Amino acid sequence: MDLLNGKIKSIYLKYFAAAFGSAFIASIYSLVDLAMVGHYHGPVGTAAMVVASPMWNILYSLGMLSGLGGAVLYSTEKGKGKSGNSVFTLSLLITAVFSLIAWIGLILFDTELMYLFGATEENLELALMYVKPFKFAVPLLIFSQFLSAFLRNDNDPGLATAAVLGGGIFNVFGDWLFVFALDMGILGAGTASVTGMLVTDAIMCTHFFKKKNTLKLEKISKPLKNTLSVIVTGAPSAFTDIAMGILNIIFNHQIVRYLNGDALAVYAVIVNISTFVQCCAYSVGQASQPIISINYGASKPKRISEILRYALISSAAFALFWTAIVFIIPNGFTYLFMTPTDGVLKVAPSILRAYSLSFLLLPFNIFATYYFQAVLKPGVSFIISLARGLVLSSALLILLPLISPSLLWYAMLVCEALTLIYVIVTMRSTRMVAEK
Repeated sequence: MDLLNGKIKSIYLKYFAAAFGSAFIASIYSLVDLAMVGHYHGPVGTAAMVVASPMWNILYSLGMLSGLGGAVLYSTEKGKGKSGNSVFTLSLLITAVFSLIAWIGLILFDTELMYLFGATEENLELALMYVKPFKFAVPLLIFSQFLSAFLRNDNDPGLATAAVLGGGIFNVFGDWLFVFALDMGILGAGTASVTGMLVTDAIMCTHFFKKKNTLKLEKISKPLKNTLSVIVTGAPSAFTDIAMGILNIIFNHQIVRYLNGDALAVYAVIVNISTFVQCCAYSVGQASQPIISINYGASKPKRISEILRYALISSAAFALFWTAIVFIIPNGFTYLFMTPTDGVLKVAPSILRAYSLSFLLLPFNIFATYYFQAVLKPGVSFIISLARGLVLSSALLILLPLISPSLLWYAMLVCEALTLIYVIVTMRSTRMVAEK
C-alpha cells in the first residue's frame, strides 16, 4: 500500500478497520475479566478489579512509550527514504529495560501497589489474587504494545488485529474455563488474561518471518540522543494511558472518602465503558498516525489535511454513539459487569449518565495527542496529555467534591472541555503555519 501516493480515503479506512479491530478487541480483556469476576464474586469482586486496573494502564503505557515513540520516528525516517531500523533496534532495547524494571517492581511490591491503587481490607485479598498471574508475565503486556505499533508502521496492521483477536478469543474462553468451570474465581480471570496475551504476542511475532517484513536489527546510532527522541515522542500517548491509571487511583480514594462501596462498584463499570471509548479513540489515532507521519516526512500537507478530516469525523461518531448508549441503557451496563445489589442499581443510572457526558469530548482530545506526535510536535501533545490526564483532572477531582460529592462525576467533563479549547486553538494555529 502506497502511503505517499495512494487514495487517502481507502488507505485510512483500511488502517482504521485494522486499528479499530485491534483496539476494540484489546478491551475485551478487561471487559470479560470484570464481567466474569463481577458475576462470580459480586460487587466486592468488581471493586477489586477496579483497584487492580491501574496495573494494566502502567504496563501498557510503558509499551506505548517505547513502541509508539519509536514507530513514529521509524515512519518519519522511511518517509525520508531511510530504513529506520536503527530506531527499531533502539526501541526494542528500551522496551526490554522497561519490562525488567516493571517485572521486578510488581513481584516485590504487589501489596504496596494495591494499597496505593486504593485497596481496602475488604477487597485487598481479591485484588492480589487477580494480580498474581501477572507476576509471571509482565513483559507480555509491554511487548504487545511495542509490537503492535511497529507492525502498523511496517504495513502489516491486519496481523496486529488478528493477533489481538486470537488472544481475545482465548481470553473469553479462558475466563469461562478458569473462573467458573475450574472454580478459580478472580485468580482464573488473571490467568486467562495472561494466557491470552501470550497468544497475541506469539501471533504478532510471525511478522518477522514474512517476506514483507522490513524490521531488522541494526547498529544503533547516537543512542543517547535517539533514546531521548523515542521517549519524548512516545510520552504523550503513553502518558494518556498511565494518566488513566493515576485517575483511577484518585477516583478510588475519593469515592472511598466521600461515598461508599456501591459507588466504587459503579465506578468499575465506568472504567470499563471508558476503556471502550478510549480504545475507539485510540483506533482513530493509530490509523492516522502512520499515514500522517510518512506524509509529514515527505512534506505533503494536503494529504495530511485530508486524513485529519476523516479522523475528526470518526471521532465525532464515536463521541455521539457512546454518550447516547449510556444515557439510554445505563443499568444494562451494570447488569453486564456484575450481579448488582439494590443499592448499586439505585445509584448507577445517575452516576453513569453524569460521567458519560465527558465521552462527547474525549475522542477528540485523545486523537489530538496522536496527531501532534505524528507531525513531530511532541511538546504540544504532552501538554494535552498532561492537562487532561493529570493536572486538570486531579485538581477537579480534589476540588469539586468539596462543593458536593455528586460533582465528582462531572470532573472529567469539565477537564475534557478545557482541554478541547486548547486543542482547537493549537491545531488551527499549527495548520495555518504549515499552509504558509
